[in-house]
Amino acid sequence: MPLRIALAGKGGSGKTTLAALLIRSLMNQGVKPLLAVDADPNSCLGDRLGLNVDRTVGQLREELRADPEKVPSGMAKSEWVERLINQEIAESVGFDLIVMGRQEGPDCYCFINNLLRTCMGKLGDQYHAVVIDNEAGLEHLSRRTDGRVEVMLVVCEPNIIGARTAMRITELMRSLNLQIDDAYIVLNRCRGDVPADVQTLLDSTGLEVIGCVPDDPTVAALELEQTSLLNIPAGAPAAVAVDALLQRLRERGEA
Repeated sequence: MPLRIALAGKGGSGKTTLAALLIRSLMNQGVKPLLAVDADPNSCLGDRLGLNVDRTVGQLREELRADPEKVPSGMAKSEWVERLINQEIAESVGFDLIVMGRQEGPDCYCFINNLLRTCMGKLGDQYHAVVIDNEAGLEHLSRRTDGRVEVMLVVCEPNIIGARTAMRITELMRSLNLQIDDAYIVLNRCRGDVPADVQTLLDSTGLEVIGCVPDDPTVAALELEQTSLLNIPAGAPAAVAVDALLQRLRERGEA
């Protein structure tokens, strides 16, 4: 079974940046094949990784809904959908990327989502590791995938707003029918010690803070230049912190 790492956090928390840096660390540690899944409707993981995507699974979903009977003769619908999803994978050196795209409209997508869930499960099993960049809401994990993740990382900044967001995401995570082996908090853009009132709120989630990624001007400069975060120098503080975070996650998984 592949290692599935999912990240969730409110917009602006830096979870997409962290997802890109985790992919970099996995690549540097020789983990392959590797799949990146951009499951945030505000899709920008490809930008962080320097990879453009022409079509999304969301667009495929709408096409299936518009013409659900358009299946080649002699082919099962699930097999056809699986083939279409594989066509949407953007390949790069060291990893593949698939973008889920925008959420469903007001109509019923249950049957299509069941097909996508089955096909995405098969797709993920082809990789040694999968990194899933989510939005703060996690319902799509149960709708569009089988909901299985080995590690859930709740990403937030070390302030009151960030801690309260972490609490809400943790409550949502526990209310959904998701199969999560381990869940942790990762503090992003850290500048010194965590304030006591913030730490109290974080403690109330029941989740361990497994990593603190410093506020790194190198990351800001690369993003401003629209340069792939895969090019961040190995000694950059954020890169060092994420390398250590991944190592801790892998050690926990092996224990």
